[in-house]
Amino acid sequence: MEFNENKYTLKIAKFLRLLLNVALSILGLVLAYCLAKEIVYIFLMITQNGFHDYYELIQEILVFFLYFEFISLVVKYFESNYHFPLDYFIYIGITAVIRIIITNHGQPIDTLILSAGIVVLLVALVIVKRNNLDTK
Repeated sequence: MEFNENKYTLKIAKFLRLLLNVALSILGLVLAYCLAKEIVYIFLMITQNGFHDYYELIQEILVFFLYFEFISLVVKYFESNYHFPLDYFIYIGITAVIRIIITNHGQPIDTLILSAGIVVLLVALVIVKRNNLDTK
C-alpha cells in the first residue's frame, strides 16, 4: 500500500474548507441575530427615550453598520468562491475608527491620529480599487 500524498492533502483541504464554511455560516446566523437585536434596540431607544443622547444613538447606528458589514463580508465570501475581498475589510476598519472617534471624546491629538488613520485606510482603498488588487 503506497502513500498518496496528493490524495490525502486534497481530502484534508476539503475537510478544512467544509469546517470553515460551517463555522462562517454559524457566524453569519449569530451576526444576523445581533443585527436584529440592534434594530430593536435602536427602535426602542428612539421611541422610548426620544433623542436625548445623540452620541449613544449614533454609536448604536455605527454598531448596526458594523454588524451589517460583517454579514456582507460573509455573504461575499460565499459569492466570490471562498475569497474575502480586501475592500470590505477596509470599509469595516473605517467604520470602526469612526465609531471610536464618536464614542471617545478625549484628547484632540487622539482624534487627529485616528483621523489620520482613516486617511491611510482611504488611501489604501484607492490603491486597491485603482490597481484592481481585489479580485471579485
